Amino acid sequence: MKKTDIAMIILIASLAAGIAYFSVSSISMLKPPSEPVEVDYMDKFSSTTVAEPDPTIFNKQAINPTVKVTIGEEED
Repeated sequence: MKKTDIAMIILIASLAAGIAYFSVSSISMLKPPSEPVEVDYMDKFSSTTVAEPDPTIFNKQAINPTVKVTIGEEED
C-alpha cells in the first residue's frame, strides 16, 4: 500500500467515527435523565421473605432437565 492509501483509510475511518459519535449523541433516548430517579429497594432477605418451593414441582421424582435425552439412534 502507498502512504496516500493509508492516509485515506485513516481519514475515512476518522470521519465515519465522528459522524457515528454525533449521530448517536443526538438520539434523546440514549441521554441520561437530567433528574435522579427514585427506586424502591429491599432491606434484607430473611426466611419470611423467600417462600418455600412448591413440593409438587421440586421433589425427588421430578424430571431432571440436565439429563441428555436421545430420541432414536445416536449418531457419532
